[in-house]
Amino acid sequence: MMTKFFLYDWGGLNGVLFEVIHHNTPSILMPLAWIFSNLLGNYWGAPLVILGLWISSRQVQDNSHVLTIRHQISQFALAFGLSLAIATTLKLLCDFPRPAAVFGNLLQGDSTDWHYSLPSGHSTYAALVAGVLWPLVGIRCRFALGLYVILVGWSRIALAMHFPADVLAGWVIGFSGVAMTKRLLAAFPAISNIIKAMPGHVWYVLASVVLLVDQSTKSAVAYTFTFGEQIRVTSFFNLVHITNDGAAFSLLANAGGWQRYVFILLALGASIWMVQKLRQRLPPLEAAGFSLILGGALGNVVDRIVRGAVVDFLDFYWQAAHWPSFNLADVAIFLGVICLFASTTNRSGNNELGQKIQHGSSYRD
Repeated sequence: MMTKFFLYDWGGLNGVLFEVIHHNTPSILMPLAWIFSNLLGNYWGAPLVILGLWISSRQVQDNSHVLTIRHQISQFALAFGLSLAIATTLKLLCDFPRPAAVFGNLLQGDSTDWHYSLPSGHSTYAALVAGVLWPLVGIRCRFALGLYVILVGWSRIALAMHFPADVLAGWVIGFSGVAMTKRLLAAFPAISNIIKAMPGHVWYVLASVVLLVDQSTKSAVAYTFTFGEQIRVTSFFNLVHITNDGAAFSLLANAGGWQRYVFILLALGASIWMVQKLRQRLPPLEAAGFSLILGGALGNVVDRIVRGAVVDFLDFYWQAAHWPSFNLADVAIFLGVICLFASTTNRSGNNELGQKIQHGSSYRD
């Protein structure tokens, strides 16, 4: 308790700063706080950031700048996953009360969240966006990015969603995630060389690990939770136990049962094709993509064969809008698609750069 008193409560200053910021925010600014909290600072906007960076990479003519933007896309995706995983873990481990649990009806707004205050996920996301965009913009835009980070943090306090210590912790996690992934990507050539030296069966091992972890988690959920049970973990994440008879987003879920066998045959056919692809000499990133997709596809097809339907247990939502529930096999497939996309993008960028260099050499000759 003394550690929390000094490191989180700051000897009482954390609560005092919250009251000063929250109660001195005029009601006329509350719509602005809502915009920065729920729109501009919401981590559901991550796909739009990636799409915007990709579109900008298609608009510039300088190939070196194209490669820089695409590098930042990879860094943002990695930093987003790493930082949000750290933030979620801290929320679960600490379970610090939100301002509504401490001050009750004395607050502005209509906050109904009482748990998992540390850290602020929105502040983490804002720091991620600013950290990734920082190398791509000039001094004026950097000032705007700094202001954006501050306003997102302010909005969370103004809306009584977090304490200042939660916002500060979110900033630290977000900027640290950017710094860590920058080092990881800088080391990627060395990692790539190590992977190239590995025997080809390493990709089958990776697919097997994905299959094993996926089936272990599904079995744990099926054993621990009753069917249909839902446990609220954070203000944006539930653990559930449901099944899906259809494909992604419950496509053909009510088709009458025949779809089970069609999906099994399609998944097995795709798995055989991916096994054949992995027997070739592929670039490491492309091989990793196929192995992740293979493991995820086999994980879901085992469910269809053994359980009759796929077990889903990860439920992310925002207010009343729920993303379709999914499982770790789906996560592996998604990551595999990202790897294939990144591999294709890097190869395309290298080809464009090589053609430009060759064209320049021909011109000089």
